[in-house]
Amino acid sequence: MTAKRPFRIAVMAVVVALSVAACGRDAGGDNPPERGDKAVAKVDGKTIWASDVKHEAVAQGLVGEGEPLDTSSDLFRRMMDEVIDQKLLAAEARRRKLDKDPAAQRRLTAAQDRVLGDMLVENQVADAVTENAIRGLYEEQQKLSRRSMEIRARQIVLATAAEAEQVKKLLAAGAAFEALAMERSRDAATRFNGGDLGYFTTDVMPEAYETALNGARVGQVVGPVAVEGGFALVKVEDVREEQPIALDAARPQIVRFLTYDRIRDLLEKLRAKAKIETLIKPEAGAPKAVPPADAPKVAPAPKAAPAAQPQPKETAK
Repeated sequence: MTAKRPFRIAVMAVVVALSVAACGRDAGGDNPPERGDKAVAKVDGKTIWASDVKHEAVAQGLVGEGEPLDTSSDLFRRMMDEVIDQKLLAAEARRRKLDKDPAAQRRLTAAQDRVLGDMLVENQVADAVTENAIRGLYEEQQKLSRRSMEIRARQIVLATAAEAEQVKKLLAAGAAFEALAMERSRDAATRFNGGDLGYFTTDVMPEAYETALNGARVGQVVGPVAVEGGFALVKVEDVREEQPIALDAARPQIVRFLTYDRIRDLLEKLRAKAKIETLIKPEAGAPKAVPPADAPKVAPAPKAAPAAQPQPKETAK
């Protein structure tokens, strides 16, 4: 090998390689384990397939399950070297009859359980997370979601109320809001685009903005509004109904929900049929187990983000 790899590979290689063999997978045959698979190496006459390398990269979290892994890439070559090392270590472990040790047998069984469990989960998720299911849930949530009104506005942030009133008079006399924003505003985040805050709902703004903009009409200049470190003049450019989130933007959250929902239902059914005895009791005061933070409890109904999210907490410095 031309490159040195972490010693951890040697520690986990035997378990990984033997667990694959224990699951009955064709680890060295000449029949492709997956459609369109490609032979990429041989170890003592046994074939290593591109899918073997891809699975290793996925297991290490270096690529996602559905992401491609180019066989000409440096990552593929590195992963292939690790798979070769695993094969060599596993073969040597079997030669030394380490796979017959009772402790090794239990670890192999645990590894086999994990692999088979993962395969069942993949199978169930493939059935649940279809394009029709994703679109159906998306459309259902769009029907149920309540949309607020969005405002597009510009702002000029000034040091004092007197300066703000002076600028307001210039605006009333016909001066261009965008030009004065670029010339006079203290807010670096919006100054050089004419004070443009983009579209937003007032609930994401500080209370002073929300109060001042309540009921404001298109073209109206409100303020001065007292903000942290100064005073703001705000011009309403447009008012529209909040735009729905696009399907592509909502897709990752919908996929997580469908995946979690299917696996939760599967586990509930399996637990209901099984006889499970817990032989240890939780310690007094021990925290209760909770679902993962990203496990949704209800179908997602995300709100559309503003086109240009304002930074209200830092507008006047």
